[in-house]
Amino acid sequence: MPPAVPDKAVAGPRARIEGWVSRGLTRVTSSALGPYQTAIVRIGFGLVWFLFLLREWPHRQELYGPEGPWSWGLAERLIDSNHAFTVLMWSSSNSWFELVYLLALLSAAALTLGWHTRASSVLFMVGVLSLQNRSVFMGDGGDNVIHLMAIYLVLTRCGQVWSLDARRAARGRTEGTAGVVLWAVLGAVLLGGTVAGGFSLGWCLFFWALWVANGLWWVLRRAAARGGRGVREARDVCDILANLGHNAVLLVIMVEVCLIYSTAGWYKIQGTRWQDGSAVYYPMNLDYFSPWPELSHVLAGNGLMIFLVTYVTVGMQIAFPFTLLNRRAKNVLLAFMIVEHLGIAVLLGLPFFSLAMIAADAVFLPTVFLVWSGRHLGALAARVRGLLPRGRRPDTGREEHEEREEHGRDEAMDHGPDGAPAGIPAAQEPEDDVAGTRLPGR
Repeated sequence: MPPAVPDKAVAGPRARIEGWVSRGLTRVTSSALGPYQTAIVRIGFGLVWFLFLLREWPHRQELYGPEGPWSWGLAERLIDSNHAFTVLMWSSSNSWFELVYLLALLSAAALTLGWHTRASSVLFMVGVLSLQNRSVFMGDGGDNVIHLMAIYLVLTRCGQVWSLDARRAARGRTEGTAGVVLWAVLGAVLLGGTVAGGFSLGWCLFFWALWVANGLWWVLRRAAARGGRGVREARDVCDILANLGHNAVLLVIMVEVCLIYSTAGWYKIQGTRWQDGSAVYYPMNLDYFSPWPELSHVLAGNGLMIFLVTYVTVGMQIAFPFTLLNRRAKNVLLAFMIVEHLGIAVLLGLPFFSLAMIAADAVFLPTVFLVWSGRHLGALAARVRGLLPRGRRPDTGREEHEEREEHGRDEAMDHGPDGAPAGIPAAQEPEDDVAGTRLPGR
């Protein structure tokens, strides 16, 4: 019997579904989605952690030091029970603590600038986990968000734009010896920590996998540049796997933010103080959460204001995951939530908690807005550089140097072939705009 001809009513939806699946797979494997969103998340969390460590520099011993309130013995007993990762427990020496704290500060700055983003993201994660797991009670809620995002950022390609890596790639430069040296140093440290037993089995496998994967990627990229179809195909496969990992982690970050708001909102709605609209009144009258007592008392004395802020806070947190179905509603509610976090930073004195939440919210910012902001910030930075008195002193010095070089060459030529002419200084490359402002055409 001839094969049955499929019904058009069945073949039509099936073809459309197959087309959607095919286009979706092509998109998630061919590119790392959300380059501007992941870049702003990287910059936000790197900057928040850097500013926090910088502010707590005078108090670092009390917060995370060996002689702090959460003593070495208490930390050791807790870590033996929960198996948390921290390199601060490798030694009780104060010099080791100072070194780890300084490296955590520098890695946060490197991640913010996007300098060797793959390596700096791993060091950033190590610094965050080491300090936070050493003293688990030194946080205000924002530390939990930083803790999670530090792990997620390791698996993302968050240096595609607005980074020193992207600026170097746009200029056609290679990583040079700095990347190789950094990779070798980290490998030596990892080897020493493994031999000394400083890592658990899971963390040991995780770090070695990252180290080997980055080395393999560097080798394949160099080999593919010289040719060879098989090598290029292997490089493309690694690129596809990296895109898949990036896009999966980006989805996890978005789900994580939705869970934070939805769980907070549904837990609030079960409390009697949130139900009667008076919950916001109490923290505004606590001395610990009142950096501006006069302003807090004025706002807390307005019953209608307290009622509205309480109910609007709960409503926005519960409604936020559902607004993702509508782009305009999501953007409007996102703006209100950012304003709310800024209000928390000012009124309750929780700047780093608010900045961490704003950095997490940035994953939902529209690409058009981020591109527009980057372009205008780049133009503003160019104008500021143009106003600076850069023209005369540096140029005068360089002109004098060139005159001396020219005079030296003339004298060497006059003295005959025994004196070699002075070397000509290498031409300086023109300064680029702010990193990341060289945006792809739309």
